[in-house]
Order: sequence, then structure tokens, then C-alpha cells
Amino acid sequence: MAAHQKPAERAELAQALRSAVRGEVDFGPTARALTTMDASNYRRVPLGVVAPRDADDVAAALAVCRAHAVPVVPRGGGTSIAGQSTGTGVVLDLTRHLQRIVELDAGSRTAVVQPGVVLDDLRAAAAPHGLTFGPDPSTHSRCTLGGMIGNNSCGAHSVAWGTTADNVQALTVTRYGGDTLRLGRGGGAGFPAALVGLPELVGADLALLRTGFPALPRRISGYALDALLPERGTDLARAFCGSEGTLGVVTEASVRLVEAPAARALVVLAYADESAAAEAAPGLLPHHPLTVEGMAADLVREPTGLPRGGAWLFVETGGATPAEAGAHAERVLRAADALDGVVVTDPAGQRALWRVREDAAGTATRMPDGTEAWPGWEDCAVPPARLGPYLRDFRALLAEHGLRGTPYGHFGDGCVHVRIDFDLLNPEGVARFRRFSGELADLVVAHGGSLSGEHGDGQARAELLPRMYGDELVALFARFKDIWDPDGGMNPGILVRPARLDENLRFEVLPRRPVDVAFGYPDDGGDFSAAVRRCVGVAKCRTARPAGAGVMCPSFRATGEEAHSTRGRARLLHEMLAGEVITDGWRSEEVRDALDLCLACKGCRGDCPVGVDMATYKAEFLHHHYRGRLRPAAHYAMGWLPLWLRTASPFAGVLSVLARVRPVAALAKRLAGIAPERGIPVPARETFTRWLRRRSARGTVILSNDRVALLWPDTFTNHFSPEVGRAAVRVLESAGRTVLTPGRGLCCGLTYVSTGQLDRARTVMRRTLDRIGAVLGDPLVVLEPSCAATLRTDLPELLPDDPRAAELAGSVRTLAQYLEECAPHWRPPRLDRPVTGQTHCHQHAVLGDAADRRLRERAGLTGELSGGCCGLAGNFGFERGHWNVSVACAEEQLLPSVRAAEPGTQVLADGFSCRTQLEQLGGVRARHLAEVLAEGLPRMPPDE
Repeated sequence: MAAHQKPAERAELAQALRSAVRGEVDFGPTARALTTMDASNYRRVPLGVVAPRDADDVAAALAVCRAHAVPVVPRGGGTSIAGQSTGTGVVLDLTRHLQRIVELDAGSRTAVVQPGVVLDDLRAAAAPHGLTFGPDPSTHSRCTLGGMIGNNSCGAHSVAWGTTADNVQALTVTRYGGDTLRLGRGGGAGFPAALVGLPELVGADLALLRTGFPALPRRISGYALDALLPERGTDLARAFCGSEGTLGVVTEASVRLVEAPAARALVVLAYADESAAAEAAPGLLPHHPLTVEGMAADLVREPTGLPRGGAWLFVETGGATPAEAGAHAERVLRAADALDGVVVTDPAGQRALWRVREDAAGTATRMPDGTEAWPGWEDCAVPPARLGPYLRDFRALLAEHGLRGTPYGHFGDGCVHVRIDFDLLNPEGVARFRRFSGELADLVVAHGGSLSGEHGDGQARAELLPRMYGDELVALFARFKDIWDPDGGMNPGILVRPARLDENLRFEVLPRRPVDVAFGYPDDGGDFSAAVRRCVGVAKCRTARPAGAGVMCPSFRATGEEAHSTRGRARLLHEMLAGEVITDGWRSEEVRDALDLCLACKGCRGDCPVGVDMATYKAEFLHHHYRGRLRPAAHYAMGWLPLWLRTASPFAGVLSVLARVRPVAALAKRLAGIAPERGIPVPARETFTRWLRRRSARGTVILSNDRVALLWPDTFTNHFSPEVGRAAVRVLESAGRTVLTPGRGLCCGLTYVSTGQLDRARTVMRRTLDRIGAVLGDPLVVLEPSCAATLRTDLPELLPDDPRAAELAGSVRTLAQYLEECAPHWRPPRLDRPVTGQTHCHQHAVLGDAADRRLRERAGLTGELSGGCCGLAGNFGFERGHWNVSVACAEEQLLPSVRAAEPGTQVLADGFSCRTQLEQLGGVRARHLAEVLAEGLPRMPPDE
């Protein structure tokens, strides 16, 4: 196949595709870079990407590719863990347009879907009818039905509802070349005429097909040729499931829906170790649970809510009512031979525990000491009764090779997930990876298992299939592939005639020496490449809605474009470091354009299972990209905002008047690179620090004792919202504290960091450390969450060699954290009113809001604040060209929650950006928690 074409041939192919399909055809560096990898260890560079609009487009694209002898790779959410959604030819992006639920028939409990439908969207459509789609992998919020069919995905509920193949009724499939087939049950004389030789293949090898496949619930490896046996209904649709894009492209699927229990309960059972948990799992199956999931202590970093033990089983039960589900759970608890156990009926408590399990695919990529761990042996399966002995042998094999891993998974089905700390950066480590893989394959087979129990073979395990099936059956797989795809154009190198498992590793192309960078990257050994490698592609950032109060990734939800997801940006940075597709390094316009719509909300730092921090990577990139060059006007206008405000402070009154003169304001916005739709906030006539000095000089402070609270005079509170600072002073004084600022002329450097002016940021930060002096290390109240996050994270990471930076970072507290820690006996005023608004994205990601929740509860402020991001995000929403995305982010959660609030509801927003966005887009005055609390305190003299 002509996978590596000359530029002229590539251009000819691209033009032929553009002429044949109505969807997008993109052979540019960005599109190619975004699809070099999935969630596996592998990387293959495609020629280009086609996003077909419908089934006719799929057929047309396949016909063109066959005419040009170019391979094709169908791609859904790109979360495959074995490398099967990467390729060297044309990638078909089935997520952009083929997202329609064609039909949902509640009576027959079936749905007809296009391949790009996200699983959660199908489940949401089925939910009003009391139905769901049974298979539910942990990537349910972003994986697609087409990808699930390709991999025969399973998920946590397979003990109740089986694999995807068990829930597929019929498929419409287009083959390489463009012809379309309809697949279902019942072959015999009715085998499609296009599949010449298939009846003979089945008829000639009935004995092999009947004896060559192990009988276990999670046998995903190889082609399911035994589904073609006459006694099994000659089920072509089932045989196609799990073919990993090597036979054709699904354009429509008829799937079975199942009744969803109206209520669920969760039993968490504790055991001494994972083998004990594994041995207990089969004994729970007669109780007909919905799930039997297992994980060990080395996976759980914070075992909150878990009973004491070394490993746990999560057993979910269902019922028509909460009481019935709870009673079912209690029966399981009584029957289990566990060290300890708990039944959780509260839905919020269940969600919190399931989140630990669902994030495991990401959290398992880091060992407790921070060492990287990788897939490759992610999901092998053995008969459930053999799981305990297998895990003991598996641990012994790890130790023999000097490797570590954290097994977890679907213990009720005998399926184990694990990430292992392979060294895939050096030849010796890759050689050990290869040796271990072969020995582990033999171990799995010795226990009667399948090399893949969920995610397919891809490139990771296909080379080892002869160890499981033998050469004769693997040769039959090749004949089956050739009947479907005689030209070999569908996803070559996968499943049949595979590439070696140690070829095409995505790490091979990265720099072998650390890149010279500004940030310290303390969790990645100071290595920017290691920081970028954090993204393993599980794509939690590619969701249509954040989980709960989550934030990541607002720009993807606003645009729907992979380039504007955390994963997409990480992929572009990876390719920038590789230098093959993105060839101009830090000067790359492709990377710059993708990062341009990153709000630097830091949501990924808190929500990404592996802690990718795109805000930091963006600042790093901008620092290098513009070094020695003219920057955008907004970088000078808003990046240097603290300096401009200090300079303009004496003229605040005049500026306030001029800001209301439209021609003047329009000119100022044009010169400063500010979006014309934006209003320009004007500085207050009196700064907070000036008010505090004046107040202290007049002797109006009433001291209850000599204890001091240090209040950070951040730029936004000081110049734009001094009323917030004044309110905080009142609250802190009511708690018996004398309020002082830790010094004059202090700045955290936030605006310089967010615009990538890192040399200037470090200068400002060092000056701040010099001026703080003797109070360094004392608890420091920071009212503006973005400034608090900068002091907590960016300061020590930009000045890693200055111990004062870490000391200052450790002293940062929100107002609620300070009151809880330093004034535990203080009682807030009882306000008893509902609240709405938004938790600041930086606080969510870096500081946490647990103390704020407790303080609101003590003050009688009821209701939940929304997740997501306000969309203004410091300088982002002010910059020209960002208006539409900024508004879309605000309209996702923040503005709807405020509009839906009952009259009298207090709107809370601790961040200046959030308050500004609410005022400019919603006409709503939101307030800082300090203001609301101060309002409930006894009245002070008028000048207070």
C-alpha cells in the first residue's frame, strides 16, 4: 500500500477526495498531528484526515483510497489502547458528522445509530424510556458506538449485559472500494455474494472453529469466527464486532437496549489483597449483580470512603426502588466473605467512588513515586475462577522482570487492566518490554485466557496471537481478512500480518535530552517532554459536558474541535518536539493557533486523570514562540496590567469618564487588542491598599487582640474591586484578627505568566519575595483565586531554586481556608439564603473548595455552585477574536444557572473575571463570599 507518498501524489489524493466527498478533507500538519496517536504506546503518521458527512461520503472516500492504493483507518473517539486507531494512510474521522441517533424504538428496545454517536448521548436518549445500552467502558463520556463495535468494548456492567457484540443486532458496513453490505444473523446460502469464499472457509474448518476458541466471557482477541458456526446462527454482525477497522467501516448499527434499574446501590467489599478479592468475585455472581469490579490499594491514592483493606470489590446492585436495590446490596454484603464492607445508597457517594474507578486508566499511568507506567498489557482476561491464581503468577512475573504495575478491572469477568512501568525510552527497556510481553502471553494462555479482554489486539498483542490460537487458526484469520479486504487497504498492520509489538512506539521520536524550558516541571523531573508525555489519550477532555463540578475542557466544548481539547494540544506539542509533522519547533503556527483558544483555566490540572497542565504548557510555548519578536498588542496591554494600573491609579476618575466615551473606548480597545464587544473595566478611585493605610492612620481599627492576618493585595482586588478587600477586612476583624498587607508593590506575576512573558514574571516574583521579608511563611489570605493559584503553583515552578518561593506557595490560603485553620472558633453570620454562581476554575483545579463549602454551609448559604469556566478567564475573554468562545463558555453552565435561580438568590463569584463576565453578559452583579459574609456582620461606622 502507498502509505508514504510523495508530495505531488499526496496533493493529487487530497484533491481527488475533495472532489468526491462533501465532508472536510484536511491534509495539513495540524490534522495529521492530531491523529498520529490514540491512547496506546503507538504512533503512526497519516497522510490526511477525511470527515465524511454521511454513508455516501464514506463509500466515496473508500473508493478514492482504493484507486490510489492508500490504506484507510476508521477513527472514533481515538481512545483505543492497543494502537488500532492510528495508521499511515487516510484517517476517517467519524465523530464530526456521523453523530445521529437515527431511531430509538422503546417498544422493541432497539436503537439505530451512526458510528460517531457518543455512548453517553445514546444512554441519555434511552434514559427517559427506562432503557440504556449495556456495555459501558470507563470512556463512556467520549467513546463512540463505532469504536465500541470495532473493539467489541465491554465495560463495568458486562457481568449483567455482556459485550458490545452481545448487544448488536445488525450492521451496515462499507468495504474498501466503496461497496456496502448489510450484516445480521442467518448466513448459510444467504452469505453476501461479495464475500466470495466465506461459506467455504466456514464449511471447511468447522472442527477448528468449534474447538479453537477458549470459552470465557471476555474473549476479545482475534476474529470471532466461531460466531459463523451454524449452531450459533451464522451471525455475521457478531463476527464483524471486534475486527478493529480491518474489514470495513460501520456506517449504521442496530443495537439492543436493556432495561435500566430505576435505583442502584453499591457494595464496597474489602479484602487483604487483590488475589483474595479476585477469588471472592466468582462467588458473588449467583446474586446477579450489575458489576463486580476490583482494584488494589496501590491504585487508590486517597482511599476516602473505602473500608479498610488492601483491595476492594465494587459490587453494584439494582432494583425498582432504592429500598429494593439497597436490600439486594445488603444480601450481597452478608454473603460476601470480606474483611469489611459498606453499602452506599447515596447517589453522590456512589458517583464519587465510581470516579476513582473510572479515572484509573489515567491515574494508573503514574506509579505512587511518580514513575511513568504504560499500557500494552492493559486488559487480558482469564476464566473468573482462575483470576486469583493468575494475579499471583502475574505479580511474580513482574517481580522477575523488575517491573511494577497496578492491576484493577472487571474481576467478575476475569478481566484485568494494568499499566506497567516499562522503560520505553531506551533500547534495553524496549527489549525487556518485548521479552515480558511474550512471557506474559504464555502465562495468560496457560490460565486458559485471552490476550485481550476488552480493548482488542491492535499492534500491542496481535503479533502474539499464534501463542493463543495456534498457527492454523491465525492463518484462518488471515483468509477471513482477505475475503473482506482483498486489497489489504483496511487498517493494515493490525490483527492480521501485524507490525511487531515494539515497532512504531510513540516515544522514539521525542528528544533524548531535556528541552531548555522556563518552568521547573517538578513532577516530571524538569523534563518538558515528560510533561507532554503525561497525556496518554484517554480523552476525558473530549466530553460534551464536564463531570459534576468539573471544568476541563471548556474550549473543546465550545468548538467541538480536537485541536482545542487538552489532548489535541498535547498531541501537537508532542509532534512539535518530534519535528516530523510540525517542523518549526517553538515557532510553530499550528501549535500557536491551537493554544490560542486555551483559556488557561487550569481545569485539566485538576480534572485530567494524569494531571496534564495545559495552562503551564501554553505559557511555556508563548515564552519561546515570541522570544525576540513583537508580541500581540494584548500581551502588552493586559500582560503588563499591574504596571499600567499603578501608573494610571492617580487618574482613575478621568479614566472612568473617558471609558464611557465610545470613540475613545473603541480606539483604546483597537490599540490594546481587546475585543470590540467588550466593556473596559475602569479602576476604582481609591485602591484597597490606600483605603487600608488611610483607615489605619486614622485609628479607626478596633482591635480585639494583637493577632495579625496577612491579606495579599492582588491587582484585581486592589484596583478594580476594593470593596472585596474592605469586606474581607471586616470578616477577618470579626474573627479577632488585625489585618495587614505583607508589603508594598507586591505582584504574583499572573498576567505575565498567562501571556507567556516568563522572564518578566520571574523578575516580578523575585522582587515580591525580596519585599515580603520577615513575614514569609506566615499564613497568607489571597482573595483572588487566580492570583492564589499563581502563588501556589507558578511561583515555585518558575523559581524552583529559590526556597523562598516554595515557602510562600505553602502559605497561601483562601479566605475560607484561613478562617477554618486560624480562627476555628469563629462563627460566621447566619444568612439563610440560597446561592448560585460558579467556583473559580483555578480554585477548583489548584486550591480546592472544600473549606468554602463548609463555610457556606455554616453561614446558611444553600445551593451548589456550577462547574465549568466563566469564559472570561483573565485576559482570554478580553482578547480580540475570543468573544464567541468566551460567550459559549459562559452559556454552558454559569449563565443558565444564574437565570434559573429563584428571586432573592445570591450570586457568588470570587474571581474578578467571573464577576465581570456576569455583569457584561448577564447584567448581574455577583459578589465575593467575603462581601456576602460582611453584609451579615454588625454594622460599622459609615466610613468603614
